[in-house]
Amino acid sequence: MDWNEVLAPIKNTEYFDQLWSNVKKEYETEKCFPPKKQIFRALELTPFEEVKVVIIGQDPYHNDFQANGLCFSVSEQVTAPPSLKNIFKELQDDLGIVRTKKELDDWAEQGVLLLNATLTVKAHTPNSHKNLGWEKLTDFIIKEISDRKENVVFVLWGAFAQKKEELINSSKHLIVKSAHPSPFSVYRGFYGSKPFSQINEYLKSKNIDPICW
Repeated sequence: MDWNEVLAPIKNTEYFDQLWSNVKKEYETEKCFPPKKQIFRALELTPFEEVKVVIIGQDPYHNDFQANGLCFSVSEQVTAPPSLKNIFKELQDDLGIVRTKKELDDWAEQGVLLLNATLTVKAHTPNSHKNLGWEKLTDFIIKEISDRKENVVFVLWGAFAQKKEELINSSKHLIVKSAHPSPFSVYRGFYGSKPFSQINEYLKSKNIDPICW
C-alpha cells in the first residue's frame, strides 16, 4: 500500500480541494515555506510501507532557506535552529552520536516520518497557516498509520504534539513523550529523555531494524 491509496479517501473530497486552493493562493500572493515542490516531501521520502517512527512537529521553520519539508530538518546552507541543536545534543548524550548534518533526509529514508501538523507557513510569521486546514489531513495520516500498521514509534515532543496521542492506538504502538526541544522547555524534561535509545530498543524488540541516527 502506498500513500496515494492511504490518502485517497481524504484527497478526493471537497475539503482537500479547498485546502489546496487556499495553499496555492498563499504561495501566489505571499512568500511561503517550504518551496512548493517540497510541501509533501516527508511523504515522498518515507513511503507508507516503510514507516517505523513518526516524529510530529507543529509547522515549518519560517525563515529563508530553512524549511525543506521535514519537521526539525533544515538545509545545510543555514545555521541549525536552537531546537535542532538541542535534539543533536540529546542524541550525543543518549547514544554518543555526534551529528553535524542538519538535513534529516537520511532519517526519513530509513522510515522516520518527519511530519509537521501544518505543512506550510508564511515567511517570518510562525504558525501563520494553522487555519488553512492542514491538520485535518495530517491527523488523518497519523490515524491511518496507527490503524493500518503495528509496532510504530510515535514521538510526541511538547504539549502540541501530545494532543495527537488520542489518534494513536497505544496497545500496538510505542508512544515516546517528553518536553519540546525548544530552548523554552528543553530543561523541563527533554534533556535526559533518551528518545533515540528508546526508539531503537523497541524496534529491535519487535525484530525491526533500528534507525542509524
